[in-house]
Amino acid sequence: MSAKNLLVELLVEELPPKALNTLGNEFAKGMLAGLVRAQLVAADAAVEAFASPRRLAVHVANVRTQADQRSVPTKLMPVSVGLTPDGQATPALLKRLAGMGLDASAVASLRRESDGKVEVLFVDKIETGMTLAAGLELALKEALAKLPIPKVMTYQLTDGWTTVNFVRPAHGLVALHGAEVVPISVLGLQAGRNTHGHRFEASVDPIVLKDADSYAQQLETEGAVIASFAARRAEIARQLAAAAAKAGEEGSVALRGSVALRPIDDPALLDEVTALVERPNVLMGQFEAAFLEVPQECLILTMKANQKYFPLLDGAGKLTNRFLIVSNIRPADASAVVGGNERVVRPRLADAKFFFDQDRKKPLEARVLGLARVVYHNKLGTQGERVQRVCAIARSIGAQLGAQFGDVALSNQADQAALLAKADLLTDMVGEFPELQGIMGRYYALHDGLAPEIADAIEDHYKPRFAGDSLPRGRVGLVVALADKLETLVGMFGIGQVPTGDKDPFALRRHALGVIRMLSENDLDLPLDALLQTAVAPFAAVAGFKPAEAAIADFIYERLAGSLRDQGYSAQEVDAVVSLRPQRLGEIPKRLAAVRAFAALPEAASLAAANKRVGNILKKAEGNVTARIATELLKEPAEAALNVALERVQPLSQAAFAKGDYTASLKALAALREPVDKFFDHVMVNAEDPQLRTNRLGLLAVLHAAMNQVADISKLSS
Repeated sequence: MSAKNLLVELLVEELPPKALNTLGNEFAKGMLAGLVRAQLVAADAAVEAFASPRRLAVHVANVRTQADQRSVPTKLMPVSVGLTPDGQATPALLKRLAGMGLDASAVASLRRESDGKVEVLFVDKIETGMTLAAGLELALKEALAKLPIPKVMTYQLTDGWTTVNFVRPAHGLVALHGAEVVPISVLGLQAGRNTHGHRFEASVDPIVLKDADSYAQQLETEGAVIASFAARRAEIARQLAAAAAKAGEEGSVALRGSVALRPIDDPALLDEVTALVERPNVLMGQFEAAFLEVPQECLILTMKANQKYFPLLDGAGKLTNRFLIVSNIRPADASAVVGGNERVVRPRLADAKFFFDQDRKKPLEARVLGLARVVYHNKLGTQGERVQRVCAIARSIGAQLGAQFGDVALSNQADQAALLAKADLLTDMVGEFPELQGIMGRYYALHDGLAPEIADAIEDHYKPRFAGDSLPRGRVGLVVALADKLETLVGMFGIGQVPTGDKDPFALRRHALGVIRMLSENDLDLPLDALLQTAVAPFAAVAGFKPAEAAIADFIYERLAGSLRDQGYSAQEVDAVVSLRPQRLGEIPKRLAAVRAFAALPEAASLAAANKRVGNILKKAEGNVTARIATELLKEPAEAALNVALERVQPLSQAAFAKGDYTASLKALAALREPVDKFFDHVMVNAEDPQLRTNRLGLLAVLHAAMNQVADISKLSS
């Protein structure tokens, strides 16, 4: 069958911008999958997705007009039922064949195969391949049904009776195979070759598409539309960079001459703007420099969130009074567009300035009492009660770290920062822009005359907010961030709000990873179990609270294991270290490095297998096994030799372990390979003499303890 390129476009009303790129990619993926199932195209066919505010389209290369014929095996009946002993067809078989349009002449071509129980007759029927029209319509309907639509709309067709459900009302359908229209219908639309370009700037309307390959070019030249999401995004990025460079060259009064400018780097905003325009045109706007007295985070957020502008930053990352507008039209004189956007943004900036000025009239400390009127969780009380718990945890952690670092003020500073950390939730600015919580708290703390480390801690106690985010910049922030996340974990687990599957409404997985990163990357000497006990204590007065330290520890170690595997460590290496549940998480990277170095030794495989065998023997032993050796009961030369080797190796390994040199500690065990192998070759552990048996189990217990200080090396044998 001849193969040509295929183009399918669905013209719709404006699609949801935040979902557009995903919708476009999933539409293309679904169309290809459907055509592959219909055997109309190869699985590796070239596919190009198109997505603009008013259209979803896909271009697929080398699509056949009809799928090839295929042989379909059909199970008939057992041989004993279909054939007589002399091989003649029975009436039952002839009747079944007749029902399939076959006669007795087909009996000779039947195949015999066993189904595992009896021999069965099969017939191979030749089926005609699916036509492009049938296969394409089926593929299109399946692709549309599987789209990840955020919210479905229900609308009626022009007949006034038929109801259709789709993300937005659809108004046109194009289906071209080469230059030929494929006669299909979907969502009440009949396929044709006409489409529409830009609502206001198309030079031709409707656009009559010549063939599948001219789609993108005709839309751009005749319809003033860049149909490809990726191409449109790249064009916007190019125009943003060019406009910023031009503005930097021109300079301004506020900038005091030429300076390097750059648009804010925000991939999500760039994606959203790409989904809002079909013919991007970047323009420059500006606002009064007086607004720059407001913290730049407020101005940037209001411009991005409300107006979809790209604020311009200088070389130091400071906000300027200029911003870039991505317009959907290209008028000869853009002054009206720029002026309109400047008029719109001024009230937004004025609101931000008003909030900032009003908030500073009341110090953070005066807002703390108001947190008692804000519900945190109906089972855990108010934000005020939560703040008191965080303060108690922060004081305890601060005292421990303060003693280690010789910082006697740390506990009191952490207590003060924890007390004020949530106060900005009651400010007008954070009420308008919740994303600024913590950030505004820092500005207001500095305005109140608080120490910079306290102000930084108020902002940083939310960190890390996401994977790859920075950690708190100082000890005070580190203590408060730990206290805040531990309070959340302990509280939610204590009332049974445990994450299940993909549901984690309180972001407990993120909190656990934050605790892990802070403890490990700062190598803090804070044992995990002790930390959890510290965090549980302030909940004593909470009704219905049930301590769950063990469950939280399991949760944290599970997150830790997953994080380490993501960092490139093997499952065996991670399991060997994490299975021992080291209390000081900062030691884990060193232990993993030691395990990796040990695994490279020629003795590693043998010792890992032996360690696993020792562990199994000790598990099966009756009663408790004491790690103690009576040398007078070492009757066999092999067990005496193992004891001598242990007496020589154990002090070396222990000394290296005590110094934190885990690699040397594990490598010292290599000398045990030969005596361990000989022990298992020549010594019967479960001797009939109970004294000998107990002593040999004790020897193995000593060996097991020596081999598993750094990691459970038996895990390396799997």
